[in-house]
Amino acid sequence: MKAAVVTSFDTAPRYQDFPLSTPGEGELVVDVLASGLHPRVLSQANGSHYTSTDELPLVPGIDGVGRDAEGNLRYFVLPDTALGSMAEQTIVDARRSVVLPAGTDPIVVAAGMNPAMSSWVALRRRIEFRAGQNVLILGATGSAGQLAVQVAKLFGAGQIIAVGRDAKKLAALRALGATDTVLTAGDEREVAARLGKAAAEVDVVIDYLWGEPAATAMVPIITDRADRDRPLTWIQIGSIAGPTAAVPSAALRAARFRIVGSGQGSVATRDILAELGEIASALAEGRFVLDTTPVALADVEEAWGRARNSNTRTVIVPN
Repeated sequence: MKAAVVTSFDTAPRYQDFPLSTPGEGELVVDVLASGLHPRVLSQANGSHYTSTDELPLVPGIDGVGRDAEGNLRYFVLPDTALGSMAEQTIVDARRSVVLPAGTDPIVVAAGMNPAMSSWVALRRRIEFRAGQNVLILGATGSAGQLAVQVAKLFGAGQIIAVGRDAKKLAALRALGATDTVLTAGDEREVAARLGKAAAEVDVVIDYLWGEPAATAMVPIITDRADRDRPLTWIQIGSIAGPTAAVPSAALRAARFRIVGSGQGSVATRDILAELGEIASALAEGRFVLDTTPVALADVEEAWGRARNSNTRTVIVPN
């Protein structure tokens, strides 16, 4: 069969032949209809993700939508495997998939499940989030951040503060549910003042950036709190701005503040799987807004370079 194949962590996948292995007990062969090119997939393909085994060659892709032998449309999540979803066919564990309603758009589900899952699972499974609590989203202008705004609204957040560097994109987030925005471009002291004022009553921070932006934002978010005894939970999800952050020690002592991570490993697989059906239903029902760009599997090498700077979620589809 044809697939996107990674033969070197230094180059983009290429469209070429790859063998389909034999399914084991409880596994299904599906014809892949759509596979999202997520940041997690990019790190899988360059060997930088913390789950990487350095095994080559490999077919990238961690999830997707496919059709099984009985004609069912399924959203599936793959384990760490050399046979990912960016292929004409792949092998899925039926227990790690959900059957989608007839008429569901495979591209929308493939594009949206992974980024929506990040904030959804964090708020549902990593902490005890309650309706009415206030949420700040650091890195809100990316596709995952935009969906986090919508997930927070769906879960009944009181205030939703979107933080990012792009003024135009930030402004557009108000239509998706953001009640306030903070632009991080400009003078550092002015940015700190804006953050501190907006985040004075925040209960939860969803962080897709980490690195220096996170460390810099912690100080005003914590020190300008009206009530430092009010618990503040910082959920670390992504590290677009850097894998490490110089967390100021005073931040851990100056308020009721805790940092938790949310991702593969910190959330049990069974807990992630338990949320798939509801997330898929929300996407199938059109409850979330997201931009998608479908690209043919044969054009995956060209799409790889564009995806890093794309404002939309690239989805690999059959030729």
